[in-house]
Amino acid sequence: MAELSYRTALVTGASSGLGRGLALWLARRGVKVYAAARRRENLEALANEARAAHAHIEPVELDVADADTTLARIRELDAACGGLDLIIANAGFGQETSGKRIKWDIVQKVIDVNVTGAAATLSAVLPQMVERKRGHIVGVASLAAFRGLPRNAAYSASKAFLSTFMESLRVDLRGTGVQVTCLYPGFVKSEMTAQNKFQMPFLLETEEAVELMARAIVRGDSQYAFPWQMARVMGLVKQLPNALFDAAMRKTR
Repeated sequence: MAELSYRTALVTGASSGLGRGLALWLARRGVKVYAAARRRENLEALANEARAAHAHIEPVELDVADADTTLARIRELDAACGGLDLIIANAGFGQETSGKRIKWDIVQKVIDVNVTGAAATLSAVLPQMVERKRGHIVGVASLAAFRGLPRNAAYSASKAFLSTFMESLRVDLRGTGVQVTCLYPGFVKSEMTAQNKFQMPFLLETEEAVELMARAIVRGDSQYAFPWQMARVMGLVKQLPNALFDAAMRKTR
């Protein structure tokens, strides 16, 4: 497999699912990957799998919900490795937040991980990247960012924040040498989606989703939504007037 232009990368949420897959995909192509997550034992297993493939993954025990620690740790890694070339803010949390039965502790956790944690991850060494005139930051949003979906007030809003955050950064960073990519996955098999009690259209296997995301990152896409069928549906849903959208969502329930 051909080596990439990145020397080093940080991937959050790397203990399972898309984050784990992206860390392995990059490491197998010659990138030194710092794999960050809360579950140390999962990270050690990931590092061992990479080692067996003659790849290098460095486990980093980290909870992105602790923004101050996240900022400090990423800055330490950046200084120690001579500059991170790629940062992927993939860590995420989702749980039902129906307006009829909303629980603040769940809302707060979604915000701490998906909003504050993602923003801290992406902001940590952005000034250093600009100074070096190189780097690539990637935010993993969701097609759920396109509209406020039923029973997902916190999750949809958190991903909408990340989408807009990345867009503003992209505009600001044009011409600096720092690339910005925002990814919008649909339904992908994972620990989180395994909790869903509804039918998930166009559900992708993790490996397939990882391949699509990795290729979009390497291409330097500013935005990439997938699978294309679900992305097209959500693009149309985004254009619906509120009255039609509300009626459609009542029927989906």
